[in-house]
Amino acid sequence: ISISVFPPSSACIGRYILNMQITSCGHTYQRCLGDFYVLFNPWCADDPVYMDNQAHREEYVLNEHGILYEGVHKHITSRPWHFGQFEDGILDICLKILDMGASYHHGSDRDHCWRNDPVHVSMVVNHMISSHTTNSIMKIPENNDYLKGTKPFSWNGSVPILQQWYNGRCRPVRYGYCGSLASVMCTVMRCLGIPSRVVTNFCFPCSIENPLGISEIFDCTGKNLCGKDKLWRYHCWNESWMARRDLNQCCGDWQCLDPTPLETGRGSACSGPTWVRSIREGELDLDYDGHHMFSRVNSNYVGWLSQNNAQKTKFFCNAWPCGQLLITKNVGNEQFEDITGAYKYELGSVKNKEAYYRAYRRIHPGYCNASNCHIDRELLSLKNPFLSDSGINMRLKMANCPMYGEDVQLHWQLENLRSENKNLKFNLSAQIITYSGCPMDQFWKDSVNVTLGPREVKKIPLCISYSQYGPYLCDHNIMKVVAVSDPECGEVLMVSRDIVVNRPPVIVKLLSQPRLKVPCTAEISFCNPLQEDMKNCIMTLEGCGLFKEPMTIDLGTLAANQQARTIVEFTPYRLGSHRLLANFGCHKF
Repeated sequence: ISISVFPPSSACIGRYILNMQITSCGHTYQRCLGDFYVLFNPWCADDPVYMDNQAHREEYVLNEHGILYEGVHKHITSRPWHFGQFEDGILDICLKILDMGASYHHGSDRDHCWRNDPVHVSMVVNHMISSHTTNSIMKIPENNDYLKGTKPFSWNGSVPILQQWYNGRCRPVRYGYCGSLASVMCTVMRCLGIPSRVVTNFCFPCSIENPLGISEIFDCTGKNLCGKDKLWRYHCWNESWMARRDLNQCCGDWQCLDPTPLETGRGSACSGPTWVRSIREGELDLDYDGHHMFSRVNSNYVGWLSQNNAQKTKFFCNAWPCGQLLITKNVGNEQFEDITGAYKYELGSVKNKEAYYRAYRRIHPGYCNASNCHIDRELLSLKNPFLSDSGINMRLKMANCPMYGEDVQLHWQLENLRSENKNLKFNLSAQIITYSGCPMDQFWKDSVNVTLGPREVKKIPLCISYSQYGPYLCDHNIMKVVAVSDPECGEVLMVSRDIVVNRPPVIVKLLSQPRLKVPCTAEISFCNPLQEDMKNCIMTLEGCGLFKEPMTIDLGTLAANQQARTIVEFTPYRLGSHRLLANFGCHKF
């Protein structure tokens, strides 16, 4: 007998048991035919996660390979990620996540009626990634201290994280960061049949006091002081595709979900789902956490100089807007797609201003009846004056793209916009900054006197050697270079540049074409670019359909300029697109 099961689009997702009952001659017999899984179906037009584009379904549901974008908006870096939603056991782990998080909204899971609604399913998964008090999947290290766990940037994929959580009695895995949290969520959502992708937002504000303002404080040397606000260099979250019945949507659209718990002034919490279009339109009353998501792409930057007498002064600078660039992996290739226009209209456009006024009145109820001009005056009073208002323009331009071990070369360009001489004294500094905006060690300071003739343009070369930044960089491959004028000379001018120092590459070369259940070999090579030894060198390998568990290779100590080559053998255990991922770590990073 051939049995076909056609569950309705309103069926709850999960594991079902199929029993057969036979009555014959007054006797009833029961037999278990087996079990089956019901998932959301983006190929079904009646399903709330229906996506009508086949290329998009292949990318956002079926693709197990992803790319995480990091760095800063002027220097975007990328690294591959293995989602692994079709690996053995992952579906059962994903359903376990729903079981553990069922009480988040409903107090009890005696009825599973919420499991047919992708909105509630996504809220439960979002909460379980890192916000659940005892059973969250992953923790973020406090104060960048991860000695009691795995380095957050050493993960290559979601599968080992989910397996470690499941096998460890559902205790949080230590440690992750926003990129790994968003990627694990993407794995779970795709596994459940909900189209999902990871988004990176550059210049991400995290402010406790002012929802639409972010403040950074510097001292007279240019050192970034640790304040309540943090300007993340980048932040990753998740987008999932669904039709929101609670918003009367008849067609699917992208919904924003941020699994990273962030401080909101009322405690830390994850955010979403928030309709991306409602963020662009400033319709904050329409959705969950709309005001949080709007502020994360529309906050205004304010920079302050703190002097010895604790007085704070706004300096002249050309501030970049927050949320200036949002990107995700492109469909069908490994380039990135700029999706900033989905979150906000073009800066300065009429629609952009209308959305901002609309959101401002909802976030600040005291301005509910204020005119647009009143709001404009309030915003103008909070912003820093432009450098051109002082008669000077400045820029810090990169002269090279530094690799770990190389010197950092910059050109500091100054232009006098006035017809009289300018005599200025500047303090220069360089400081390590984490991706989440926490200022670390200030490792370089200098001062210079600059004289500019009328309308003169001057270019000053700057060099920061590896010997200066190397002992401090560690896992944080971002530094901030600042030039700030001496307050005693009058108006305070400042220019800054975030610099990404690239890590040396790991080269992976397949020596034979992978074939199902046939042994295959690959060569992994890495060169120590430093003029010193690298200690405690470890190579971690992971491959979709190639390794059932990550492989760790202890390389010991690599001498200066030494190249390490390793041959690994593996046997592909399932069909599909294969990719071998390699991650290198040592005492330096």
